[in-house]
Formats: sequence, C-alpha cells, structure tokens
Amino acid sequence: MSAAVAHRATGVRDVVAASRPFSWINTAFPFAAGYLLATDGRFDVALVVGTLYFLVPYNLLMYGVNDVFDYASDLRNPRKGGIEGALADPATARVTHRLILVACVVTNVPFLVVLVLLGGAAANLVLALVVFLVVAYSAPRLRFKERPFLDSFTSAMHFVGPLLYALVLVDAPLGARTVWPVLAAFVAWGMASHAFGAVQDVRADREGGIASVATVIGAHSTVVAAAATYLAAAAVLLALPWPGVLAAVLPLPYVVNVLRFWTVRDDDCERANAGWRTFLWLNLVTGFCVTMLLLWTALG
Repeated sequence: MSAAVAHRATGVRDVVAASRPFSWINTAFPFAAGYLLATDGRFDVALVVGTLYFLVPYNLLMYGVNDVFDYASDLRNPRKGGIEGALADPATARVTHRLILVACVVTNVPFLVVLVLLGGAAANLVLALVVFLVVAYSAPRLRFKERPFLDSFTSAMHFVGPLLYALVLVDAPLGARTVWPVLAAFVAWGMASHAFGAVQDVRADREGGIASVATVIGAHSTVVAAAATYLAAAAVLLALPWPGVLAAVLPLPYVVNVLRFWTVRDDDCERANAGWRTFLWLNLVTGFCVTMLLLWTALG
C-alpha cells in the first residue's frame, strides 16, 4: 500500500471514528420509527433520505464538531480514544480536524438540501433548529455544553430532534395522546442521561474550566437529579394508551443504574464511568424493547 493510499485510509478511519458508529442507531431509529408509525408504514424518498441522514451525516456533525473544539480538554480525559469518543493523534490533529470539518459539510449539505425540498415550512424550521442545536452545543462562542442546564436540554434535543422532525414532516398531531407523552418522556430521558454522563467528568471539567450541570450542583446532587428525571419520564409514559403504557417500565433500569452511584461525591466522581458504560449497552437493550413494543402497537 502506497503512502498516499495509507494516508487516505487513515483519514477515512478518523472521520468514521469521529461519527461514533456505536451510536448511529440512537438518532436514525427515532426518525424512522416516528415516520413509519405516523404514516402507517409509508415507504418513500423522505423516509430513506431522512433515515440515512440521521444515521451517519448527522452523527458526524454532532460528534465531529465536538471532537474538534473539545480537543484540548479531551487530551486530559482518560475516557477518550475509544467507544466513548475519538481522539486524534496530536501529531496530525490539525489535519485530522480540518478533514472532519470538511467531511461534516460535504456529507450534511446534500442531505439537508433534499430534506428542505421535501418538507414544508414547519418541518424545515424544526430541521434548522435541530441542526443549530447540534452545532451550538460545541461550536466556539455558542458552546451550549458549557451553559449548565441548557447543556442537558440541548443534548436531549440531539436525540428527540430527529423524532420531532419526522412527526412535523408528516403533519402528525403533536398533541395526540399517543405522541406528546413520548416526546416529553424522551426529553426527560435525554436530560437525565446527559446529566449523569457529566458526573464522571466533574473534576476534569472543573480543572479545565468547563462548566456543566454537574460542576454546578455537584456529583451527588446530579445523580439524584438524574434518577428523579428518569422517574419523571416513566411517570409521563403512564399517560399512553395500551399497549404503549408498557413503555413506562423502560426508564426504570436507568434509575437502578444511576442509583448504584448514590454515594459518589466530587472527589471520586470518576467511579460513575462504570455506570456510563452500562448506560451505553443498556441503550441497546432498551432499543430492542422499544422496537418490539412498536411492532406490537402497529400490528395490534
């Protein structure tokens, strides 16, 4: 293999790693599931383009921008460099980061143009908001990730956004009893997940001068808040009609996982990383359960 080919291969690997392949399904699934359920299984161009967009380009934009502008702090974070986040080689970081940003533009713009052409004004407004929040979370000056409490809401919208966009795209009634509890619970779940994820980084973030919900209220209080918010998500889902109401059980394993770290304090916050790793795999199990429940609802 020539040096040029090897260099290109390395660049492709860096870009793919920046998109967090392990998490692709977390954004594509909400869009596709919401679209299919709201249209009684309609298969069309909007479904295909939207699913592909939220599968890869959207994740590259979300995580790639974060990797580029959080690089200085990520270098001091032992969690980075694997499943929990890519980390460019310091020797080639500048080139890698430039490549990632270019790839974000090249992969996102074509999909966004098509989606804008396919959607109406309301759908395009939601899409613009969703993309803005993805960029605003990490981009310089905006840095929503460093605005405590707004950080958790913005992070939640990264995953709720694709679902909300799908529903607006097909003119689904957001106030329906089968819709609003799902959206509200999804936001609560996302905020709780982000807050708990911030616990493990309390000391590192404070040392790096980075603010988060966890650095403001402390590790223990954040664990308590995350557990309570997961419970709130479960409570909201009780408003769903049968069999959707069974989804109220799904946030409970997250409550159990979080409460394992009830005794965590700021000076040993890193212990919560074990819970975060459990969270990543728990998402796969929950996704399977959600899929089965959706099939039951659709076929019943």
